[in-house]
Amino acid sequence: MSTRKAIILDRDGVLIEDKNYSYKIEDLELLPGVIEGLKQIQEMYFFFIVTNQSGIGKGYYTLEDFHKYNNHLISILEENHIKIEKTFLCPHIKEDKCDCRKPNPKFIIEIANQWNIDLKSSWMIGDHPSDIQFGINGGCRTVYMITGHGKKHLQDLEDKGIIPTLVHSNFLEAVEEIRRLDT
Repeated sequence: MSTRKAIILDRDGVLIEDKNYSYKIEDLELLPGVIEGLKQIQEMYFFFIVTNQSGIGKGYYTLEDFHKYNNHLISILEENHIKIEKTFLCPHIKEDKCDCRKPNPKFIIEIANQWNIDLKSSWMIGDHPSDIQFGINGGCRTVYMITGHGKKHLQDLEDKGIIPTLVHSNFLEAVEEIRRLDT
C-alpha cells in the first residue's frame, strides 16, 4: 500500500480570489496564507489542482485563456518553490453531464493511479459542496473553506448532508490543522 499523500486543491476561492469567471492575469490574486501554508506541508504531500471551469463551456473565455491564467498561478507558486504536480480541469457546464465535473471522482482516481497516492491519507480542500463531495467520493479527507463561495454555500452542505472533515476560513490555519492531524 502506498504511503504517498496528496493535497488536492480547488483553485478559485481556495488558492486565489474567486472573481467569477476570472481568466485575465491582472485579476489573479492569491488568498492570504496560501504560499506560507503550502510551503509548510510540501515535504509531506504532492499537490494537485482540480477545478471546474464552466466559464469555458459557457463561452466566457477559451481553453487557451484558462491555460495562460493557470500557468501564471503555477509560475508564482514555482517562484516560491512550490510544485503543483498537475492541474486537472473540467471545461463543461453542469448540463453536459460529463464524467470529469466535480463531484465525479474521475480526477481523484487518475491522481491515485498515476502518482500511486494513498487517498485515505490525502486531503481535498475546496469552497463548494461539490468539492467536498468530490473528496468524499474519492475516499479523501476534506477541508471546506469558508472563502470564495464557501460562506454562501455553507447551508448547502448541511441541507445535502455533506460532512467535511474540517471547516476553516483561513488557508494557513487549515494547513496547520492538517499537519497536526497527520504527524
